[in-house]
Amino acid sequence: MNTGLPSEKQKFLFLKTFGCQMNENDSDRIAGLLKKMEYTVIDNPAAADIIILNTCSIRYNAQHKVYSATGRFRKLKELNKELIIGIGGCVAQQEGEGLFKKIPYIDIVFGTHSIHKLPELIDSVILRRKKAIAVEFADAIDLEDSFDYPLEGSSVKAFVTIMRGCNNFCTYCIVPYVRGREASRKSSDILAEVRRLAENGIKEVMLVGQNVNSYGNNGSDISFPSLLKAVCMVAGIERVRFMTSHPKDMSQELIEMFAAAPKLCRYIHLPIQSGSDRVLKMMRRGYTRDGYLSKIDKVKKICPDISVTTDIIVGFPGETDRDFEDTMDIIKRVEYDGIFSFNYSPRPETEASRYDGQVSDTVRRERLAFLQAFQKEVTLRKNKAMTGQVKEVLVEGKSKAGHSDELTGRTGCNRIVNFCGRRDLIGRVMPVRIEDGYSNSLKGSVVLEQKKVDGGLQKRMIYDA
Repeated sequence: MNTGLPSEKQKFLFLKTFGCQMNENDSDRIAGLLKKMEYTVIDNPAAADIIILNTCSIRYNAQHKVYSATGRFRKLKELNKELIIGIGGCVAQQEGEGLFKKIPYIDIVFGTHSIHKLPELIDSVILRRKKAIAVEFADAIDLEDSFDYPLEGSSVKAFVTIMRGCNNFCTYCIVPYVRGREASRKSSDILAEVRRLAENGIKEVMLVGQNVNSYGNNGSDISFPSLLKAVCMVAGIERVRFMTSHPKDMSQELIEMFAAAPKLCRYIHLPIQSGSDRVLKMMRRGYTRDGYLSKIDKVKKICPDISVTTDIIVGFPGETDRDFEDTMDIIKRVEYDGIFSFNYSPRPETEASRYDGQVSDTVRRERLAFLQAFQKEVTLRKNKAMTGQVKEVLVEGKSKAGHSDELTGRTGCNRIVNFCGRRDLIGRVMPVRIEDGYSNSLKGSVVLEQKKVDGGLQKRMIYDA
């Protein structure tokens, strides 16, 4: 088949990702599809033949970053008329054909269900010299999507999409409008992907979806806890994580998995969004603060050393000082290991964007700053309390900060640890003694084993034993 793409010269793709783990996984798939079209991913947009932005619109700031980034590529388009610029993901799904009016120099718009159509769209632009768009929703997740994507040689962990979309329609959230209704992948396809990843050296997989707890709720496949159990049994996979969980769908069976499955990391991200029952009801979250705290207590009883993080929205319409105090009370009770906190951002089509009582920017900023300052102290205290402990760390690669011989990895409870070590440790789970704790990371050293040799002491790293 003639794709219309020249084969005599090397072709390059610049791919920029915004947003969540779902988007990161989608970008892996985009890179895989274009690799089959002989495109190589590069870091320099000026040298690219195709520039693709995989976008997020969950908050206004995230969407604004997309327009800012696209604006920087306008000059490249003027210098190279053959350059193809495409926008995919949530902003593309939300804006559709309107993006061509807002950004007239882009060539392709493709939505969250249309990644598999990208090669066809690219061919259309090259052959017909016309703009191309695909933003239709699909009913199934398995048939139209290819989950075959390239793995870099240094990769040790990967995201695996198990479901997409959401049926909850929380009043502030745009996800159901840009990701569609819930659809679960077949467990057989998921397990086949995990086995392929393990065969390629992946040690850790994170199962991702808008609400993984609702996986298989249509009754056509196994439950989420059963899927977790099956994934944990795949040979070669040493760690399993999942994100994101909805509190109202978190079952006792899932909670008990933290004790039953050694490969399941002792970490859970459980968004509460607000500590006020009044605000939770306006958000249409489907649980109360007491119900949420009850589930946290059950998790910690089964797994006392579990790390818990959450999402919180500050300044939801109508949020009073008392409502915010209720949120701070939850934070103090749970003592989260980390919080992803944001000012409320009105999103198109959502109910909350039409609510009365919009909180002023000044009040939102003050509340958010107070919350983040408090949580920073809690996280720092918790991290420093780990000093002297030995933790198993999956070595992920070179540290982005620090010395050139410094490596980085994560504990089972999802804390970043930086330490000195050889590059051949990448991909291995190593015992690391924590030497200090900071706001966002830990510092450590690989544990050494001591042996008496000819009357003296010989030290060697345990992994060499």
